[in-house]
Amino acid sequence: MDRPAPRRVTIVDVARHAQVSTTAVSKVLRNAYGASPAMRLKVQQAIDDLGYRPNAAARGLRGQTYTIGVMLPELRNLFFADILDGITAQLGDSVYQVLLAPGCNGEKAEARVIDAMVDRSMDGLILIAPVSAKARLTEVARHTPTVVVGRHGSSTAYDTVTDDDIAGAALVVDHLVGLGHRRIAHIEHHETDRVRLAEMPNTQRANGYRQAMTAHGLEAEIDVASTSYTQAGGYLGAQQLLARPNPPTAIFAGADVVALGAMEAIAEAGLTIPGDISLAGYDNSALAAFGPISLTSVDQDGRQMGADAARLLVDRIGQRDRRTAQITLSPTLVTRRTTAALP
Repeated sequence: MDRPAPRRVTIVDVARHAQVSTTAVSKVLRNAYGASPAMRLKVQQAIDDLGYRPNAAARGLRGQTYTIGVMLPELRNLFFADILDGITAQLGDSVYQVLLAPGCNGEKAEARVIDAMVDRSMDGLILIAPVSAKARLTEVARHTPTVVVGRHGSSTAYDTVTDDDIAGAALVVDHLVGLGHRRIAHIEHHETDRVRLAEMPNTQRANGYRQAMTAHGLEAEIDVASTSYTQAGGYLGAQQLLARPNPPTAIFAGADVVALGAMEAIAEAGLTIPGDISLAGYDNSALAAFGPISLTSVDQDGRQMGADAARLLVDRIGQRDRRTAQITLSPTLVTRRTTAALP
């Protein structure tokens, strides 16, 4: 005779075993504010003792799936991996499961990804450097708790986490000027949408570069190659800059992946780094610290950005009507072997 299946352990059982309220258990499961370390320990011990596992199907019926969708522009840029590390570390002690999808750096592909996440009743979304129109992001956030990473400007619908890109660009220019460089060029990402122009990090970095050059009295030396934040874009941008009648002695690439492409073009031109030309990037990704590359780069602390985004999202899931928050991190410059004093 078959034995009846054992009754599934519920959140009520966990609360009784830990001698706390179901609200306290819920806070611990969501890794939300208001749960003390002692309470977390009691609840976790009860979970372990009882073998509690969340019932995803039941949560879905209640409007909760305990899944969080993360949209990345692409998978080749290692800086986005740093943000993802911060997200997963922040959510590591919670019951949320992160599901990842690339937005492919295009509005149509990004819209399909976001719609798919919303259609699957994910509890919240973290959108990293989205290219969608602000009105579209606002529409999504009205229905699903959303945090946008890398887009500047405030919103009444979603939280934001950004780096101070203008200050980061100034750090690079200040560093290169301090080494004696005057002909300092910049490779930017060409922005096609005039409406979202001011919100994008690439625009902020290009503006920061121009402002810093002007502050040093080098306005006449401003030189920008407008390509894309890709390795191919860096290669093309460096080719354009090196072909100038008066080529730069230093290049500030708007992202580390752009600097990698610039390295290739500089080598093909028979020049050395930093002997003939200094090169700096932005993001301080894992590749920047790789010994043979040793790229001077701006560290915007991707892991902290990811952790902040996850924390804000969990908080918003638990309190939908709270005021939106904007977090701006202060960048630092990590100097390595690709920048040196002007010969």
